[in-house]
Amino acid sequence: MKAWIAALSLAAAVPAVLPEQAAAWNDRRAARINTVSQDVFEVVPGIASGRIFWCVAADHAQRTLKAPWNADLYITRGLGPSETTGRVSAVQFTLNPDLAPAASRGNINSLEAGQRLSVQRAYDYCYRLPGRR
Repeated sequence: MKAWIAALSLAAAVPAVLPEQAAAWNDRRAARINTVSQDVFEVVPGIASGRIFWCVAADHAQRTLKAPWNADLYITRGLGPSETTGRVSAVQFTLNPDLAPAASRGNINSLEAGQRLSVQRAYDYCYRLPGRR
C-alpha cells in the first residue's frame, strides 16, 4: 500500500519537475510547438519535412488557438535553428498578418518567411503521402 501511495506522489510531482515539457504541445509526429511571443509560435519537428511543418502549425492553430479553417497561417521566420530549443530545424508561424513579412514566391515547401496558407490548406498536408502532390 505504501509503495502505491509513493508511486502516485511521484507521478503527481513529475509535471512540476519538467515544466518545459509540460508547457510544450506534442503532436502525433513528435513535433513540439513552443511559444516565441504572444502571436508567434515555433514548430520544432522530430523529422524535418515541409509538409510536417505546415501540418503541425495548422493543427496547433485550429485545435489550440481556435483559428477558423479559413484563417491564414504565415511564416514569420523561415527554416533555421530553433529559437526556443536550439535544435537544427524549426519554423516560426503566426496568424497575425501584421507580423508577416513580405510575401515570398518560392515553393511552399521551401519554408521561407512570408509564405502563407489557409489553416485548412496547411492541414491538408497531414493527409498527403510523401512524394505525392
